[in-house]
Amino acid sequence: MSPVRDARDIAAAVPDPELPMVTLGDLGILRAVQQDGPDVTVTITPTYSGCPAMREINQDLRQRLGEAGYRSVTIRTELSPPWSSDWITPEGHRKLRAAGIAPPSVAAPRNPGPIPLSLTVRSRSVACPRCQSTRTSEVAAFSGTACKALYRCEECREPFEYVKEI
Repeated sequence: MSPVRDARDIAAAVPDPELPMVTLGDLGILRAVQQDGPDVTVTITPTYSGCPAMREINQDLRQRLGEAGYRSVTIRTELSPPWSSDWITPEGHRKLRAAGIAPPSVAAPRNPGPIPLSLTVRSRSVACPRCQSTRTSEVAAFSGTACKALYRCEECREPFEYVKEI
C-alpha cells in the first residue's frame, strides 16, 4: 500500500466528535490527502462554516497521523464548494440508521444567488430509524447539535434525531 493511501485511510477513519458512529470519510468532509515524504497535508470541508467540532477534528487528525509516523501534519480547510449532506456515503447512512439517527434526505439544489427566506415551517417526511414508519413529528428544530433536529415516531413512540439536509 502506498504512503498516500495509508495517510488517506488513517484520516478517513477518524470519527466525527459529534457523531462518533461515523468517520470523516463517511461524512464526506475529507477532501484530499497529499504527502511529501513524512509530511502530509489534509484538506477538509466543515459541514457548515461555524461547526464547533472543527478544532477537535483538526486535533484528532494531527494526533492519529502523528502516531502513524507522519512528521508534519498540515490541516487545510476548504469552503468551496460548500459541504452537502449528499456527500455522506451509503455506509455513513447505514451507520447513522444503526445508531438510531435518521440520515438526511437528498438536499435541495443550491442556487448560486441569494437564498430566499421563508417564515413557514417546511414539512419533512422523516422515517423512524427504528421501525421505518413515516408517521413522525418534529419535536425540536435543534437537537444535540445544530445540524440535527429532534423527532418522535407516532408508531413506536420513540424519540430520535434527524441529521438535517444541507
